[in-house]
Amino acid sequence: MPFIITRINVGDFNAWKPSFDKDIPRAREAATGYRLFRSLQDPSEVFVQVEFASPDDAQTARDRLLSSGVLDRFSDTSGPTVVEEVETVRR
Repeated sequence: MPFIITRINVGDFNAWKPSFDKDIPRAREAATGYRLFRSLQDPSEVFVQVEFASPDDAQTARDRLLSSGVLDRFSDTSGPTVVEEVETVRR
């Protein structure tokens, strides 16, 4: 199962979240779901995990996200990176 993982220092999370919800680049259009994580040490550091049914859908979403320029306004960003799950362990 492919995912896109992105880490962003968004500054004010509450100000950033409405623009994330709009999904202007349509990066989550083919997504099957997503998860948002915030750092406990720095609440402005956000990790976004978006799940897709196929690697092609994930790559298309990554391309849309990059070409839209929405990440260009953040100076501290890692990703978007298309990854696949290798192992899950729950206890």
